[in-house]
Amino acid sequence: MTIPELKKTAIEVRKGIVTAVHGAKSGHPGGSLSAADVMTYLYFEEMNIDPKNPQKPDRDRFVLSKGHCAPALYSALANRGYFPVEDLPTLRHVGSCLQGHPCMQETPGVDMSTGSLGQGISAAVGMAISAELSNESWRVYTLLGDGEIEEGQVWEAAMTAGFRKLDNLCVIVDNNNLQIDGPVDEVCSPYPIDKKFEAFNFHVINVADGNDMEQLAAAFKEARETKGMPTAIIMKTVKGKGVSFMENQVGWHGKAPNDEQYQAAMEDLKKAGDALCQM
Repeated sequence: MTIPELKKTAIEVRKGIVTAVHGAKSGHPGGSLSAADVMTYLYFEEMNIDPKNPQKPDRDRFVLSKGHCAPALYSALANRGYFPVEDLPTLRHVGSCLQGHPCMQETPGVDMSTGSLGQGISAAVGMAISAELSNESWRVYTLLGDGEIEEGQVWEAAMTAGFRKLDNLCVIVDNNNLQIDGPVDEVCSPYPIDKKFEAFNFHVINVADGNDMEQLAAAFKEARETKGMPTAIIMKTVKGKGVSFMENQVGWHGKAPNDEQYQAAMEDLKKAGDALCQM
């Protein structure tokens, strides 16, 4: 996909996120919206995947370590063709394959069930080791929240990845600087994030704007070209990105828009899409 096409697709992914959370009347829109661009880039450009064959053996793997942001993953999967976009409003409904946290047994395209913060990266490291031991060429990507990396298990996994020199592993940190209780640097500061990953023998790429497709493209190109060590992409993002009244508002970490707010959010995203079409 071209960069303009990716930007337009990211808006559709955001629409899906808002629609899903509104349909569920619960969920986590803020961190899902901040990750919409990287999810779009991964599923529409970066990863070797096939929606018609979700379990193909040589596919790249993705683990959503911050599993509460499942709406972002589900919207990317739906827009990529793993299941109908029309299913998104069934998020968290009884009998739906789209539960509040990713479930690999229920949802096409989900490679690992997640939700307990800190644990997804460990699964991703295990996958990367498996590929290495089997001499397979597929890559593993995992997305973490900046609040999530306050969990100690994250750093045990990072230590293992660095020690094993897993250059088939790409760890992405969504640094939107907000978690459920407030700014991360006021709750339990993980900064400096880049220096911590460097200390665990990662190649670190700092992305000044993780909501910018050009910067994401450059970062993932550099990650693919890095040999002999795992890569950590630390990307600064805006929580609630794309919906004006949600941006940088900690209150939108874990609540759903009502009908009026839903309409306002969708209007914001429609205007953004129209602006891209005029460029």
